[in-house]
Amino acid sequence: MREINVQSLIPVVAKLCIEANYFMGKDLIKRLQEFRARETSPTGREVIDILLQNYQLAAEKQMPICQDTGVAVIFAEIGQELQLTGGDFYQALNAGVRAGYSEGFLRKSMVADPVLLRQNTQDNTPAIIHSTIVPGDKLKLTVAPKGGGSENMSEIKMLKAADGLPGVIDFVVDRVRRSGGNPCPPIIVGVGIGGNFEQSAILAKRALLRDLDQPNPAKQWQKIENDILEKINALGIGPQGLGGNTTALAVQILQQPCHMASLPVAVNIQCHAARHKSIII
Repeated sequence: MREINVQSLIPVVAKLCIEANYFMGKDLIKRLQEFRARETSPTGREVIDILLQNYQLAAEKQMPICQDTGVAVIFAEIGQELQLTGGDFYQALNAGVRAGYSEGFLRKSMVADPVLLRQNTQDNTPAIIHSTIVPGDKLKLTVAPKGGGSENMSEIKMLKAADGLPGVIDFVVDRVRRSGGNPCPPIIVGVGIGGNFEQSAILAKRALLRDLDQPNPAKQWQKIENDILEKINALGIGPQGLGGNTTALAVQILQQPCHMASLPVAVNIQCHAARHKSIII
């Protein structure tokens, strides 16, 4: 059985935290350039130009793309034939976040008590960690920093089964409409459908990890994503909420079976800085 000492993961996670905040993906830059060519608002085009310039400067100067460097969300896919040794896996991931946010001069945003004291933990831990067991002997780690502005615009709704697809579409579009410019559009809209209350939220978060140049593998859901995107961009919110037809760059859906009496739907909105970096070990 293959072994990985978890202490070796600390510098790996630190690097992922830094790179996710410094370097935007090629898929995002390409998609933003495509939408810039279609944008009808002069102000909207100017905003997109500024965003693209900001991405370039962040990469060249190796500095965060945004002052809100987010809560560190980590997805770990652990091969069932892999043995993790040398300590606590979750503690090692948090140590990596601690190192990355210090070494990369990334803003620490986590507070220890959510209501009463709200004192900053000073190192951006604890991370939000989602781990799953998968076939094989590899470990895949994805770090996806998530800013507060876009996260605050996210929502879960337990629809009635009878609401069906029209209810899903109306909820997603209305959530974006009510969000306005708050999540720093152009946004990416992650949608989780099915499962139950908590799984729908995780599905919506995972949906944001799909590269923007990869269409939904299911043709019927690909069409639904495109239909919702068209409705969202017809809202006229535009880049940074200043008007235009580029409110969202993509709608990305993940779905799972659910109870016959339920139709859980979660919307997780991602700002224009769609930050996530992965490594397979």
